[in-house]
Amino acid sequence: MYGDEATIRKILTESGDTWAVVGLSSNQRRAAYGVAAVLQRYGKRVVPVHPKAETVHGEQGYASLADIPFEVDVVDVFVNSELAGALADEAVAKGAKAVWFQLGVIDEAAYDRTRAAGLEMVMDRCPAIEIPLLR
Repeated sequence: MYGDEATIRKILTESGDTWAVVGLSSNQRRAAYGVAAVLQRYGKRVVPVHPKAETVHGEQGYASLADIPFEVDVVDVFVNSELAGALADEAVAKGAKAVWFQLGVIDEAAYDRTRAAGLEMVMDRCPAIEIPLLR
């Protein structure tokens, strides 16, 4: 319901290759770490966004989306649903083309706002699962 195949394909193949991954830190036990590695293997530039602003997978991290000094194409959100809506709004303000809420991250109001602003959006899906399925 929150990610039809056409939207998933468009985000993964047409929306651009610079992905801000919100919640990505150097903690290798967190899902964001592994998902970011998969995205890199498929040619995406992964930009860590985390309060610690750590360098992860060779990319400089930033404390917030607003701190990133260049354009991002997709904002991939690894935070709980209660915090996700504000990040979707920040993605719109940043000029992103798409927002991706990870598995278990759902905010229907944020989905509606983001789509109304003209961005593509997927919720409750994982790009590391979806991208290998593209043919």
